[in-house]
Amino acid sequence: MAFIDEMTIEAAAGRGGDGVVRWRQEKFIPKGGPAGGDGGRGGDFYVSALRDAHILSRYKSRKKFSAGRGEDGGNKSLHGKNGEDFVLELPVGSTITNLETDEKWTLLSEGEKIMLLRGGYGGFGNEHFKSSTNTTPIESREGKNGDRGSFKIELELFADLGLVGLPNAGKSSLLNAITNARALVGDYAFTTLDPNLGDFYGYIIADIPGLIEGASEGKGLGVKFLRHIKRTKMLAHLVSFENSNMLKSYKEIRKELSKYDKISNLGKEGLSAKEEIIILTKTDVVVDPKVIKKKIQDFKKVSKKVFVLSLFDDKMIKDFTKELTKILKSTK
Repeated sequence: MAFIDEMTIEAAAGRGGDGVVRWRQEKFIPKGGPAGGDGGRGGDFYVSALRDAHILSRYKSRKKFSAGRGEDGGNKSLHGKNGEDFVLELPVGSTITNLETDEKWTLLSEGEKIMLLRGGYGGFGNEHFKSSTNTTPIESREGKNGDRGSFKIELELFADLGLVGLPNAGKSSLLNAITNARALVGDYAFTTLDPNLGDFYGYIIADIPGLIEGASEGKGLGVKFLRHIKRTKMLAHLVSFENSNMLKSYKEIRKELSKYDKISNLGKEGLSAKEEIIILTKTDVVVDPKVIKKKIQDFKKVSKKVFVLSLFDDKMIKDFTKELTKILKSTK
């Protein structure tokens, strides 16, 4: 199922039930009087947060949602039942924007529930209008329509570790190797068109699609995927030995992260300020071990946490997994 991280929906709270005109018709009460009940209230429309990044895929073919209508009033002054509330389940990290009012809500924690639209009031039955001067009212009122609106839903992933780097840096392969993910892997740029998620001993790792120079301005896969690492706790920056100038490649991505921070006014909370580890990948393409050693030394000047990895070396993967577990535990 394709990963969906944004969608637009039409939503409606429930309409209130109608009030009715009814009369008491009991055997020993010849002048029964009015007995029409009020209509029930329309259901409210809510959104609720679940820790499941793939929930939006459920709604791929459905774009209209509505709460239940209130029941009409009944005989013998019976009040109609209230309409059923509707709860739209969304992933933690979803931002909901009312396209008509620009009002925004964000679901930040699992179980959080927000009412977006209020149901309409039920109408009055004829008993409501009874008075000393009007003992046989024939008036009733219809229920009111509930609130309506068009909403844009955008997901910003919450992950413990975000994998970033140029296309073909080995992000998807690494995710598959250390988690239960089944990300598509290929030998061409932009194999990953959507973020992939993996469970690493209870930690969520997100494989962010490859960035290129100008991504902060929309080039390549652009800003759409940069936003997914905004709420990631820390970054793992993958740099492949296939690059002729590895430091230049690294700095290219760092530059795009800084640009995005400025464009989005993130300041100290920005992507470039996140804790980062560097992973030098695809060591199997290097013949001379001295080259690997030299690159490690170069990157040690940039970060204290530098790892070298070949996905064809089981021991390397095992050792890296142990170290990564320690690092992620320290972030909690």
